[in-house]
Amino acid sequence: MPHASSSGETEPASDTAPRVIETALSGYELLNDPLLNKGTAFTAKEREEFELHGLLPPHVATLDWQVKRRLDAFRAIGSDLQKFIFLRGLQDSNETLFYALLTRHIEEMMPIVYTPTVGLGCQLFSRIFRKPRGLFLSLPLKDRIARILGHAHFDGIEAIVVSDGERILGLGDQGAGGMGIPIGKLSLYTACAGLHPSTTLPVLLDAGTDNKDHLDDPLYIGWRHERVRGEAYDDLVDTFAHAVRARWPHVLLHWEDFAIGNANRLLARYRDRLCSYNDDIQGTAAVAVGALLAAVDVTGEELARQRIAVLGAGSAGTGICALLLRAMVAAGLSEAEASARFYLVDRGGLLVEGMNDLQPFQAPFAQSRERLAGWKNLQSPPRVDLADVIANAKPTVLIGTSGQPHAFTEPMVREMAAHVRRPIIFPLSNPTERSEASPLELDAWTEGRAIIGTGSPFPPLRRGGRGIRVDQTNNAYVYPGIGLGAIAVKARRISDAMFLAAARTLAELSPARHDRAANLLPPLVSLRKISFHVAVAVAEQAVAEGLADPLPDDAIAAAVRRKMWEPLYAAYRRLQHGGA
Repeated sequence: MPHASSSGETEPASDTAPRVIETALSGYELLNDPLLNKGTAFTAKEREEFELHGLLPPHVATLDWQVKRRLDAFRAIGSDLQKFIFLRGLQDSNETLFYALLTRHIEEMMPIVYTPTVGLGCQLFSRIFRKPRGLFLSLPLKDRIARILGHAHFDGIEAIVVSDGERILGLGDQGAGGMGIPIGKLSLYTACAGLHPSTTLPVLLDAGTDNKDHLDDPLYIGWRHERVRGEAYDDLVDTFAHAVRARWPHVLLHWEDFAIGNANRLLARYRDRLCSYNDDIQGTAAVAVGALLAAVDVTGEELARQRIAVLGAGSAGTGICALLLRAMVAAGLSEAEASARFYLVDRGGLLVEGMNDLQPFQAPFAQSRERLAGWKNLQSPPRVDLADVIANAKPTVLIGTSGQPHAFTEPMVREMAAHVRRPIIFPLSNPTERSEASPLELDAWTEGRAIIGTGSPFPPLRRGGRGIRVDQTNNAYVYPGIGLGAIAVKARRISDAMFLAAARTLAELSPARHDRAANLLPPLVSLRKISFHVAVAVAEQAVAEGLADPLPDDAIAAAVRRKMWEPLYAAYRRLQHGGA
């Protein structure tokens, strides 16, 4: 199946096939198509054939030369926001060059393309908006959604990332500015897993915003209306989901940055109707569990003996616990035994059976009151806070998904470390300023014994006179491979077992498996290799569960490789109007 470009041209789906693109575009039309533009890399023959002489400077460049030139320009820019704007501009003018630059310098550029800088990009989206990318589907357009999706421009779509902009990272409601997240996520699907950019579609479901700063801003580009909720909101989402299913029966639909009140229920509603998942819940869970499995291996303690305290019992926190519970059951515990080892603390304190406001996804992790009967020295009884959990449950693992900066205090961490030889501490909230503690603080408070994973990038730690990379449990370690694997075998849905397969694969690739002093996660430069292995494991699991058509193992790996596009220029041939 060929990939359709933005102007109807085709490109071979396999990067091993002859790379020749036929196009009827020429002159400025060709240069203005980001999927086809090669800039100064058009050859002399192509300049003649496509009427480009005079429109380009005479120098004929290579892709390597262009990458170096753009890298020099990128590094000369002072602020991260300006770097973000620079890369977005490059993506909108020459996608092959953008992805060549991004894939070759992924460690340097991921914090710009995605967290933490993308958060600022979302906050200022209306002010830095230059060129449309993806689809803005506002509630007034609800009845036109099917027609909009039906345009021939979208014939080749295989992956959609959709957000409603209500819970952008830890920054809250950004309305239409939330489009920065689907754009950034899909950029990493291409850079890390090789999905061809022409097969990806970012979508913003604009149901309004409750962010008064945006509503009062004359430059705000979104639907200027208070956020719609209830039946009207559900109708918008349902109209979109049904239109997607009718248009692309095998598409991957990735839900991103929906508020807690919608994220879990939308996932429950659509996960068996479409090949879809919520990255905040399930992707975060897969990468966190993968890193935790590697960390547990470092400690030498069995997974089934871990005691897990979590601050923040929302979508991300409960998603991590649900997948970790599944791993514990696979390790030999009963579900009741496993769930009793989790202590989830939210705004109202520790989740306890009988609480009036427990959400369905929180209920499996509510502690029984009988189990807490012997707990001592509660700070604000009957409420049980995180400090109480640490003092009484003596957790071996502490995870933060609260969005509350500095929530892991020195007394808490020192109390935990007093009872655990190698405490595992993962402050996962992002962006960086929302982290529950910094790695530097955790390292100092545990005398260098803590095994640390963060949600945002931090500077290296100094241990033993050398710099130690801080492990960032970035979803990019798993979600591109999960999507790639599902697409490669046309999975009908994505199961919990597929996410656990991704987590286990990531743990198996941990450098710490061979050296306990090494990092839990491989370096980001390995992301394409990691995505391939994750994709194969996910695809194999889908086939094993009957969620995809049967394929031999060697055929699965080959199917995954065929979907991995490399950002290299193809040769062009002129297609005459009306030609076949």
